[in-house]
Formats: sequence, structure tokens, C-alpha cells
Amino acid sequence: MSELPDAEDRRHMRRALRLAARARGRTAPNPMVGAVVVADGQVVGEGWHPKAGEPHAEVFALRQAGDAARGATLYVTLEPCCHHGRTPPCAEAVLAAGVRRVVAAMQDPFPKVAGGGFARLREAGLEVECGLLEAEARELNRAYLKAVRHGLPWVTAKIAMTLDGKIATRTGDSRWVTGEAARRYVHRLRNWNDAVMVGIGTARADDPQLTARLPAARDPLRIVVDPRAELSPESHLAETARQTRTLLAVAPQADTAAVEARGVEVERVEAPEGRLDLEAFLRRLVDRGVHSVLCEGGAGLLGALFDAGLVDEVVWFIAPKLAGGRDAVGAVGGAGVARMSEAWKLERLRTRRFGEDLALFADVARRE
Repeated sequence: MSELPDAEDRRHMRRALRLAARARGRTAPNPMVGAVVVADGQVVGEGWHPKAGEPHAEVFALRQAGDAARGATLYVTLEPCCHHGRTPPCAEAVLAAGVRRVVAAMQDPFPKVAGGGFARLREAGLEVECGLLEAEARELNRAYLKAVRHGLPWVTAKIAMTLDGKIATRTGDSRWVTGEAARRYVHRLRNWNDAVMVGIGTARADDPQLTARLPAARDPLRIVVDPRAELSPESHLAETARQTRTLLAVAPQADTAAVEARGVEVERVEAPEGRLDLEAFLRRLVDRGVHSVLCEGGAGLLGALFDAGLVDEVVWFIAPKLAGGRDAVGAVGGAGVARMSEAWKLERLRTRRFGEDLALFADVARRE
């Protein structure tokens, strides 16, 4: 039995969503978008947006379809743009190709689009539908949506801790809390995020590289929250700053000459009482085109982000081991909450095994 038309539409939109996800971590400040052109029940073209400055998904799909796009249906995960940016408007490319019907997953909230692409297509007589697999499309581009609507990046808090909640022993040793499989997945997370961020305590204690050491991976912007500019010029991060972009978030008066000489970028941020205004800093990251940030600790930085209500998601690795010790380092610092009723609640909890380790994935529930 052949599929119903609605089932056929869903199948093609799922394909478009999978295509869009191929560029995860590479499109900011643009969204991830995939497109599929279907004529007489057959896929004649498909494409995705690879990175900012490159043609959009619709253009790639229509180019591949060629003359077969005339009278066809275009499935696209986001409303076609209608403005001139770094590339021409996709709505005009759709019209020029002769497409008859456009099925989109969701409207683009970007102010220069925001329904204008759909309006242009409808004015030209095209059949336009919106909302197919919208929840999946929003999930895919949640970082883009948050940046456009709130001017803040999507922040993922990543922790690797023992079963008794320690991220390091009483001597500060933390290598390694989790096994190789979990650590390999963290490299994938870095590859998928625009930036990876740590506090100066973690940078000094671990001297990390913060790179995505996987085949065909790209390294994120590396960020150290370092109010007094204490990062050593001989650290891995400073020594490799000319090869992999590295940014230091510092207080206005910090002396950064030594690390800047190594190629480290500096962002001076207001620091009342010696503590950086993290929300102001994250807003500046959006201005730099950063829509997603993976925070890998330590406890102080994570605590400050939670205290400020800036964490959107957690990826919590739990190793089946116990560190013990009153002076061992806990997972989250900061001021914390005064009452258990004020604790940050997690929703959409998912679990996954990585070798012997367990990972918890969850969204941080918004407080009223």
C-alpha cells in the first residue's frame, strides 16, 4: 500500500531535517537548514546550508534539481529568506526555479524574514504550508532561536563526576573521572558547539587543549573566564592560540599583554565585586556570532552560570566510582539555593551509557 500524502510529506521533511543536521556547529550566526525537491514522487534535488557565507539549502537543492524543479514541491526546514544578506534571498530563487508548492517546518523569527518569505511566495501564487515537524525543527535550531529572540547563546553544562558527586580528588587530581568512550563523546560535543568555555581554575589545574580531536572535526572557539588574566602564556591554550582561536574574558583593568602577545583574544567585561558579569559576556558572544556554548567547568564557573539562570541544558557523566573526602571538589559551586524548593529542576531527562559510565541529558526548566 502506498503512503498517504501526509506520510509522504513527513518522510521528505525528515530527510530535510537530517540534511540540515549535517552542518551542526558550523552555521552560526545562521540556522541549520535542509531542503528537498520532489517531483512526481521522486527526489530530484537536495541540499543543506554548510556555513555562513555559503549558499543556503534551497539554492543547493534547486541547483541539483535543475529543470525538474518546475512544478515540484520544495520541503525546507525553515522559511525561505526574503532579504539580501551575505547571499541573495532564497524566496526569489524558489520563484525563479518554478516550484509550485513549498512545505516548511517553521517560520524564521529573524526580524528581516519573520513571515516575509512566505508572503512573497504566496503573493506569487505558490501553495505554501508551514508547521510540518515544527517541534523537531525547533529542537534542531534551539541555539539559533534563543540567540535571535533573547540575544543569548544556548549554554550546555557538561560535567564528569563520580557517583558521590566529585569532579576531582582532595589533591585536585581529575584524570580521568570517566572512561575513553565518554571522553570521545565530549569531543563530538565540542565539534557541535560554537564555543567551549572553562574557568581559570580548570585552565590552570588541567592545562587543557579544548579541541575536538576527531576525524573531520573543527575546533570551537576556546574561552577562559579569567577576571584577573591569570592564564599562563606557556599554557596549551595560549601557545596554540594562533592556530585555534582562544578568547579570554577579563575584568576591565586586567593586564593581558603577555597572552595577547601569544595571539589570545581578549574581551573586557564589567566585573562588579571582582566577578565578571556573565550575562553581559554571553551577549557579546552572540555579537561575535556564537550561538552555542559548551561549558566544561569548573565548579565555580558552573555555579555562577546556574546562579544567574544562564544554563539551558546539562550533559552529566556519572562514573561508577567513589572519590570520598570532605575536601574533594564538588560538581557545582556558586551560591546555590537557600531552599530545596528553589532547586533548578530538570526536564526531558534522557540517559545513555558510554562504556561503564552513565550520561544524563536534560533541559533546565525555566523558572517562572
